[in-house]
Amino acid sequence: MKIMSVVIPAHNEEKYVARCIRSVKTAAEYYGGTVEIVVVCNRCTDRTADIAQKYGAKVISNEDRCIAKVRNAGITAASGDVIVTIDCDNRMTKGTLKEIACLLQTGRYIGGGAPIRFERYSFSLYCNDLLCRLSFGVTGLYCGIFWAEKKTFQAIGGFVEKKVMEDAATAKALKAYGKSKGKKYTVLRKNVLINSTRKYDDMGDWLYFRLMIKNAGAFVKAAFGDNQELDILFDKLFYDYNG
Repeated sequence: MKIMSVVIPAHNEEKYVARCIRSVKTAAEYYGGTVEIVVVCNRCTDRTADIAQKYGAKVISNEDRCIAKVRNAGITAASGDVIVTIDCDNRMTKGTLKEIACLLQTGRYIGGGAPIRFERYSFSLYCNDLLCRLSFGVTGLYCGIFWAEKKTFQAIGGFVEKKVMEDAATAKALKAYGKSKGKKYTVLRKNVLINSTRKYDDMGDWLYFRLMIKNAGAFVKAAFGDNQELDILFDKLFYDYNG
C-alpha cells in the first residue's frame, strides 16, 4: 500500500481541527495503510497547533495569505506517495482514502476531487448544492478534496498560486497533465466531502447569492484583470475569517 499524506491548511481552527483529524483517522483505519496528517498552521494565534499535535498530526507553520501557497507548503513537507488535501473545517467520509487508493491503482486516473455535500440543508443550501453539482458536472473540474500522487503535484508545480479560484485552476492543470499522460481527472463515486456550513450559520444561508449580487461589479472588474475589490472580499471571507 502506498503511503498517503493528508494536507490540512488551518487558520485559527481550534474549533474544527480535531473533528477534521478524527475524520481522517477514521478513513485511515478503513484504508489500512500508512497515513500521515500534515496540518499547515497559517498565521495561527490560537490553539490549532497544540490540538493538531495532540491528535498526532505533523504541524508546520506558514505566513502566506494565499491558500494555494499554504497547501503547497504542506505538500512540500509531506512524505507520502499520495497527497490528499482537505480544508480544516470540513470532513471526509470513512471510505475516502481507500477509494482514492483503488482509483489510482487502476492506472487510469491522474487524480481527482470529491462530491460536496453540506453538513446541514435548507432550501437555499439545496440551491447552492445544485449549482455546485451543475458546475462540476459541466466542467469536470471537481474540487473539495484534491488527490493525486505527490509526483503529479510536483510535475504541475503544485496548486496554482492564485488568491482566488485556485481550486478550479489547479483542477484544470491536473486535468490537462493527465490528458498528456493518457489519464483522466475524475471524482470519487462512493465518498463525499462533508462541507462545513459555519459561514452560512454565521451570515445566513443565502450568503453567496447575496454576495454575487452585491459584488457583481467586483466580479466584472476581476474578469477584466482588476482583482483589487475581489481580493478585499475574499480576504474577509477566507483569509481573515474565524467564525
